[in-house]
Amino acid sequence: MRKIVFFIFLVSQFLSLSAFCQLAGLNQPFLDKYQEQLPYFQELITGGQYAEPSRLIEGDPFRFSRQFDLGGLTINGVYYPEVPLLYDIFRDQVVTFHPIFNQKILIKPEKIASFMLANGEKFRYFPSNPGYIHHSNGIYKLIHEGQILALAKTYKTTKEIRDLSKFDQIYVEKEDYFLWENGQFHSISRPRDAFNVLQTEPKVFKKQLKSAGMNFRQNPEGYLKKLLELKSTF
Repeated sequence: MRKIVFFIFLVSQFLSLSAFCQLAGLNQPFLDKYQEQLPYFQELITGGQYAEPSRLIEGDPFRFSRQFDLGGLTINGVYYPEVPLLYDIFRDQVVTFHPIFNQKILIKPEKIASFMLANGEKFRYFPSNPGYIHHSNGIYKLIHEGQILALAKTYKTTKEIRDLSKFDQIYVEKEDYFLWENGQFHSISRPRDAFNVLQTEPKVFKKQLKSAGMNFRQNPEGYLKKLLELKSTF
């Protein structure tokens, strides 16, 4: 039901209610429900049409998949399952699909509490991260949830191609890591940074981390997740 309502909302951004009813052929009970929900769903303002990536850049700007896959979307505390989603991590834009006009539509990040891609990765919106140049639209991947959050900012930049090619540039994917506590971001580029935030000596969890095969350089996400799990039981 929520999936249907979500698509009705998308259509309503482009059509008047009466025109939409003629086009979609809604029956009266469903129309009544739509009219009841309309004031609420008008809050979910779209960010316009998505601009296609440049064809002069090799690769694609998306996380996980360049094709629409069914993910989940939470807005104003309401979870919408099976929503077609793309996440452009070059421009930090969340994209969905308009079912009538066959268009890719942007969803304003500030309207999104969180969303999940088809591969299970969950993302959350944060309004600001002072001093961080790649904050962009404020979307961060959730690595671990709890009193302290472990986050990753996954993004793509471009690098020039100097060899003779039909492309001018190539996409390069990167990640930065953070712990978030009491509304504050803490940049994590080495294990010591995380232990400082947790106010814990490394030796306290060194044995457990080693036995779990955790190495920050090789697997920073797994390392931070395991560290916070250990901290929560300490």
